[in-house]
Amino acid sequence: MMDGLEGAELCYPQLLNSSCRGLMRPRSEAILLYSLLSTVTVLTVSLNLLVIISISHFRQLHTPTNLLLLSLAISDLLVGLLVMPVETVRFIETCWLLGDLMCSLSYIIGFTLTLASVGNMVLISIDRYVAICYPLQYPSKITRSRVEVCVCLCWACSLLYNGLILKDHLGRTHKRSSCYGECLVVINFISGAVDLVFTFIGPCSVIVFLYMRVFVVAVSQARAMQSHVTAAGGGSVTVTAKKSERKAARTLGVVILVFLMTFCPYYYPSLAGQDTSNSDSSWPIVSWLLYLNSCLNPLIYAFFYPWFRKAIKFIVTLKILQQDSSQTSIL
Repeated sequence: MMDGLEGAELCYPQLLNSSCRGLMRPRSEAILLYSLLSTVTVLTVSLNLLVIISISHFRQLHTPTNLLLLSLAISDLLVGLLVMPVETVRFIETCWLLGDLMCSLSYIIGFTLTLASVGNMVLISIDRYVAICYPLQYPSKITRSRVEVCVCLCWACSLLYNGLILKDHLGRTHKRSSCYGECLVVINFISGAVDLVFTFIGPCSVIVFLYMRVFVVAVSQARAMQSHVTAAGGGSVTVTAKKSERKAARTLGVVILVFLMTFCPYYYPSLAGQDTSNSDSSWPIVSWLLYLNSCLNPLIYAFFYPWFRKAIKFIVTLKILQQDSSQTSIL
């Protein structure tokens, strides 16, 4: 309880000492934060909605790879719709006014969607690994039906896993809270260590390993092509090969760097052997970095594709409403 804080107000004045106290933010600061976080939320929803409409509408984009991008965009869209608005209010306001059940559900939904997003990133890295390293076997190994099964398993496992991790908190947050108006969730060291392995170390290791393999194979293919054309009397591909290497390295670096930058701060307490609690002063920052990944994913995985820029023009200019627009050549 923070009874001695100047400028603090009771969350529920009628409950007197049973109610939490919180320091009210200055009005100008609250407005600025609401504007900033609302912009991030709208951007997240808009970008991922564009990806979903593009892949769903154009038949030419109905491929196994794009199905994974679609699943990733759906998870990130739901983060923007269901998680970011709640986290915005939680971050700016000093009291939790939605009750114990919604307190628990907000974390289950947030963690489930975040893990689903990470799972989709792993599936995308596997898809790219098979496509680059085993191009001849790719059509038989990566089929639409197999991708659909993997996507469904990814979502089901995310929901089941986070339900088990947070089951003790469902509807019982008042037992851990010291006063009314507090939404407190604590993940102990053991659960945090398990969560660290399954949602960070494991996926990160897979993504890094597969993309390193993709990078090595892509570079070797570029060099082989350079040698082949040079032997045939062409000398103009040297620059092209070097550009391909730089592009592969840059894409690999962006993928891994963004993933690590947004996820490492959140998992630092688990790495340091501490309990994870949303009462820590650093929680709002690390959690928003985690959710920011949902805004960056469409930029990383979609804006690198030329068809996405073409699809945006169709959507913005409303050409998508024309008859048979789904048959348009978009690639």
